[in-house]
Amino acid sequence: MQPATPLVLCVLLSQVLLLTSAEDLDCTPGFQQKVFHIDQPAEFIEDQAILNLTFSDCKGNDKLHYEVSSPYFRVNTDGSLVALRNITAVGKTLFVHARTPHAEDMAELVIVGGKDIQGSLQDIFKFARTSPVPRQKRSIVVSPILIPENQRQPFPRDVGKVVDSDRPEGSKFRLTGKGVDQEPKGIFRINENTGSVSVTRNLDRETIATYQLFVETVDVNGRTLEGPVPLEVIVIDQNDNRPIFREGPYIGHVMEGSPTGTTVMRMTAFDADDPATDNALLRYNIRQQTPDKPSPNMFYIDPEKGDIVTVVSPALLDRETLENPKYELIIEAQDMAGLDVGLTGTATATIMIDDKNDHSPKFTKKEFQATVEEGAMGVIVNLTVEDKDDPTTGAWRAAYTIINGNPGQSFEIHTNPQTNEGMLSVVKPLDYEISAFHTLLIKVENEDPLVPDVSYGSSSTATVHITVLDVNESPVFYPDPMMVTKQENISVGSVLLTVNATDPDSLQRQTIRYSVYKDPAGWLNINPINGTVDTTALLDRESPFVHNSVYTALFLATDSGNPPATGTGTLLITLEDVNDNAPFIYPTVAEVCDDAKNLSVVILGATDKDLHPNTDPFKFEIHKQTVPDKVWKISKINNTHALVSLLQNLNKANYHLPIMVTDSGKPPMTNITDLRVQVCSCKNSKVDCNAAGAPHFSTATALLLSLFSLARL
Repeated sequence: MQPATPLVLCVLLSQVLLLTSAEDLDCTPGFQQKVFHIDQPAEFIEDQAILNLTFSDCKGNDKLHYEVSSPYFRVNTDGSLVALRNITAVGKTLFVHARTPHAEDMAELVIVGGKDIQGSLQDIFKFARTSPVPRQKRSIVVSPILIPENQRQPFPRDVGKVVDSDRPEGSKFRLTGKGVDQEPKGIFRINENTGSVSVTRNLDRETIATYQLFVETVDVNGRTLEGPVPLEVIVIDQNDNRPIFREGPYIGHVMEGSPTGTTVMRMTAFDADDPATDNALLRYNIRQQTPDKPSPNMFYIDPEKGDIVTVVSPALLDRETLENPKYELIIEAQDMAGLDVGLTGTATATIMIDDKNDHSPKFTKKEFQATVEEGAMGVIVNLTVEDKDDPTTGAWRAAYTIINGNPGQSFEIHTNPQTNEGMLSVVKPLDYEISAFHTLLIKVENEDPLVPDVSYGSSSTATVHITVLDVNESPVFYPDPMMVTKQENISVGSVLLTVNATDPDSLQRQTIRYSVYKDPAGWLNINPINGTVDTTALLDRESPFVHNSVYTALFLATDSGNPPATGTGTLLITLEDVNDNAPFIYPTVAEVCDDAKNLSVVILGATDKDLHPNTDPFKFEIHKQTVPDKVWKISKINNTHALVSLLQNLNKANYHLPIMVTDSGKPPMTNITDLRVQVCSCKNSKVDCNAAGAPHFSTATALLLSLFSLARL
């Protein structure tokens, strides 16, 4: 048996989609002839008819469209097959697919004497064998099955046939693989007796482009007799996907004045169809430009690459003269290499004409006037400029500089970010008596540098004339603050100092009167005419109104202007300490157990409101302790503390012990304070002081109380 050629069964691949009505039963849709044989010429000549194909859908062939498996051929609307260019080798087989809304069919063109072109069929139909052609002779003969995608009803339909000339009687064909018994299951099936392969539904090449199936023969028990032999199903692409722009939004920028041919951006679309066919061969064009001024063709797009470039002269690409610096282009991508039958997709490209600093800022006038009261601060005038550049860029934003007339740095100028105006401010108070007029020279520049062929001119500088108005200024104390040092407790009526305030309005003759503004302790008085300050009470350094030995008072100086102006001065009085406070002890209560082995009672501390040397070291004594009463002892620990202890245990009671403490001042001051000592019962870790009984006094204390009682009789 001669092995079957790969083309023998191709005629079986042609399927006709029938959508006929009862009155069309005498017409068979499809190609009238499905297989043609053409002798291989020395060369196919461009646009020379090779043969004529006849196709009818029995409905008038409305919207008839042909597709050829080779990109070097096309079928004209009259059915003539022509070459698109002179070509010598095209392979052994061509396929022509015809389609209308009512029917579709495929014809095979066998090139007699044609030679295989390496990779041509694989490139067009994505055909690749899963295994090399076997060398050993087999009785199962299979050929690749080619099926157009998107076929219409009816289904199932036969798409190919498997032949086994030596198949034993009773054996059957079995088909396996993805699309049969593997997901997606049930797409293909085989007639187990005849070997006819059928498809059960339409296919989508963009989902699955090829199916790898396997054919084998089995006996009645399902045992494999021969095979499995690979059977490849190739889904032939149809132009059923529009180009899509997937990377938007598309925004490009080009600098104004750019040379003709400057590339702005690239736009590319995606087509899901077979990239090896014209179904995915895209061409680009600009469908619409908005606005269409100053030229309706400001830009050009490379039809193959999608590069958008400028096509107008640099002079027309002037942002300041354009109606709108933003252009919107409707870009269309069309497959089938841009032929009218191709599908299209569109997207919008936004192109911004970017500004460059080709215009310097200019003041709206050469001179500006400003008036300000002396002593006032803040913005006194806004300087206005014009700039034709883009307000959103540094080519428009202004930067102002005072280049003359500001030696004392009394003025500053800043840019208003909203209006671009220069806000001239007074930052140090002006004095009318020193200068009533000021003249400033101001220049303006852009944040961004100018382009080389543009410079700043005389319009980029302006003069500002400032008039200072005289106002009634407040008198000023000198010095401020005023300081004086005095001993506390000086006699009432003592003069502390005489304050001095002057009126800055030296050109006016005015008088000044003084008054007390704040005197927290009420110690001071001021002469309203000459400003002499004296005391109305004793000054006490230990007063709560004194902080860190300093007393603070405020005075007013008011001139005779209309209206009058008032200035404030501060007086700081540093009070020197005198020994006018006796020390006192702490604590004044203590407890001790009646059976204590440790006869220490309490550690006493002493403090004094005065300052050193009028404080410690302190002297601690028990005041007038008689010999029979000497059961108490006080011992110095350091300059500020002493220990009180017992010489023997005492009965449970309350005792009052007079403690005398003396400071180190000259003369010293002494204070006597009763220390109450509770002698408590301490048993079983419990301290009981409640039943201490009536207070017990030392003999000296009792004697003092008796004398005090007699004195009141």
